[in-house]
Amino acid sequence: MPSITIKGRNVPIQLWAPIEEVDTQVITQLKNVAALPWVAHHVAVMPDVHLGKGATVGSVIAMHGAVAPAAVGVDIGCGMAAVKTSLTSKDLPDDLRRVRLEIENAIPVGRMSHDTAAWQHAPDQLRDAGQALMDRYATTDAPVHTGTVACQMGTLGGGNHFIEICLDTADTVWLMLHSGSRNVGKVLAEHHIGIARRLKHNEALDDRDLAVFLAGTKVFDAYRRDLYWAQEYARFNRQMMLHLLEDVIRKFWPRVTFAEPISCHHNYVAEEVHFGEEVLVTRKGAIRAGHRELGIIPGSMGTKSYIVSGLGNPNSFQSASHGAGRRMSRTEARKRFTLRDLKDQTAGVECRKDSGVIDETPKAYKNIDSVMKQQQDLVEIVAELKQIVCVKG
Repeated sequence: MPSITIKGRNVPIQLWAPIEEVDTQVITQLKNVAALPWVAHHVAVMPDVHLGKGATVGSVIAMHGAVAPAAVGVDIGCGMAAVKTSLTSKDLPDDLRRVRLEIENAIPVGRMSHDTAAWQHAPDQLRDAGQALMDRYATTDAPVHTGTVACQMGTLGGGNHFIEICLDTADTVWLMLHSGSRNVGKVLAEHHIGIARRLKHNEALDDRDLAVFLAGTKVFDAYRRDLYWAQEYARFNRQMMLHLLEDVIRKFWPRVTFAEPISCHHNYVAEEVHFGEEVLVTRKGAIRAGHRELGIIPGSMGTKSYIVSGLGNPNSFQSASHGAGRRMSRTEARKRFTLRDLKDQTAGVECRKDSGVIDETPKAYKNIDSVMKQQQDLVEIVAELKQIVCVKG
C-alpha cells in the first residue's frame, strides 16, 4: 500500500499502515517525536506500529547530531537470526517433543543463565569474539557482575523472545531465533535514559521519555560507547545460540549442513546517509531493508514468518517492519485469552501451552500477512516459513 503522510510540528510523519487502524495514543506519540528539533526530514512508521515507551514501536527516526536512548528501547540490539538447513520435513519424526526439550536443555530461557561461560568452550572464532566483548565490557558504565554478563551470552531471555524450527514452502527446515542484549542491555539503557532525562536541554520537551544526548558532549560519547557495545553483545548472543542450536540438531541428524546465517537488529542505532545528509538513525521495532539486504520478519508463535530482501526504499530510510506487531498489551491478552485459545491457535506446533505464555497467544498480534501486504514497496519475500517447534522464554 502507498504510505500516508501526517502533518507534524517540525517534520511530517510517513505511515505504512491504514490510519484507521492506528491508535490515537500512537499518533500523539509520533507527533511528539516529529516535534523534536533534531529530527531530520520525516519520521517513518512501519505497518507493525504500536504504542511504546517514549518512541513508538515500529518507528524509524533520523536525527542531526542527537540520539534518544528511549527511542532505542531497553533491549538494545534486539533482533533475529535464521539459518537454512539441509534437512526436509521427511527427515523429521512425527513427535518433536524430544527435540524441543533438548533445545531447552542446551539454551537457558527466561531469566536463566549458563552455569559457566558457554562461549569459552565454543570454536575459536566465537571464543575470540566473546573474549573481546568481555575485555571491552570493563569500559562500560554497567554495574552488572562480569560473571553474569559472560554466562548470559548464548541465552534466550523471556517475553516475546523465541527459538523455532520452521519449514518453508519447499518443506526445507530452517532454524530461527529472536533475542537481544539480555539484562546488561536493559541496565545500560535505563542508566543512560535516566541521565538524559536530567539534562537541561530536555526540560522543555513534551515527553521527557524522548530526552536526547547531543553530539559533542561527554554524555553522548558515553552512551554511544555503551550502545554500540550492547548491540555487538546482542548480535553475539544470537550467534552463540545458533551455534548451540546447531549442535542440538547435529545430535539428531549428524550429517546435517547449514547455510550462511541471516542476522538483523531491530532495536538499534546506525550512522547512515539519507537524503544527502549524515544522520543517526534509530530503528525501534524496524529492520534495515537496503537494496537486496536480507532480513527476517517474524509473525507470532502460531503463524508464518518471512525471510525478505530489501528494496532500499528511501522514504522508509531503507527500513521495514520487525514483525507482526502487538494488537493488544500483554495485560489485555492475559485477560482476553484462555489456555484453550492458546492451544487452538498453536495447533500443530510443538511448544509450551501453559498460562506462562498466554500473553503470547497468536491473536494478541496483528495479522502478519496484512503487515506484509502493507510494505510491498519496502521488501520482497524470499522465503515463507511456518514453525513446527517453538521454544519460549
